[in-house]
Amino acid sequence: MSENPLNPRILHGAIVAITLPNPLPRVIAFQYNPETLTRTLEAQMAGDENADRAEALRLKGAPVETIKLDIEIDASDQLENNDPIAREHGIYPQLSSLEMLIYPATPTVIANSILLNLGTIEIIPPAAPFTLFIWGPKRILPVRLTEFSITEEAYDVKLNPIRAKVSLGLRVLSYNDLPFTHPGYNLFVTHQIMKEAMAFIGSTGNLEDITGGNTRLI
Repeated sequence: MSENPLNPRILHGAIVAITLPNPLPRVIAFQYNPETLTRTLEAQMAGDENADRAEALRLKGAPVETIKLDIEIDASDQLENNDPIAREHGIYPQLSSLEMLIYPATPTVIANSILLNLGTIEIIPPAAPFTLFIWGPKRILPVRLTEFSITEEAYDVKLNPIRAKVSLGLRVLSYNDLPFTHPGYNLFVTHQIMKEAMAFIGSTGNLEDITGGNTRLI
């Protein structure tokens, strides 16, 4: 069946977690897309205000980008449809999926504790899962979760949360942050190539329309 152009299917944003080397992703799709998304980009300049003039316009790499968004999770529809998971657990499973992005895996915690008790001096901190923020096909970004707050707004009779707002802060990981062999490196390069194509489309205006005449800039 073809898609109705008057009522197109709306894509949902998502956070995807991959625990390498296991390639199977854990997809956390947003139940409702947030109405707003705040992005902050901090330029990474090679020189400061006291640097040589020749360095004034040099860039060290991609800007540091942070993303902030609020997502809502509500079990009302599932409860109306008598969903057994929502009836038994509310939205606790969905909240737990998000929270586990910043928890080390239990087997790693136990293994490190055993090594410490055996006298091992140095324990390598466990790695967080490889996390992607997906906001449509043009924005698939490797990220690190930096801020996380949950406001639980309603509960069932078992005190399971059934409605909550989750505020997330994400730090985009660029080729400045990841080794060349990491899959996130290539994902960010692809994202930048897509952004360069969008920038070309968005900057095809005529200079004369801006300056009001035949102005030579260079």
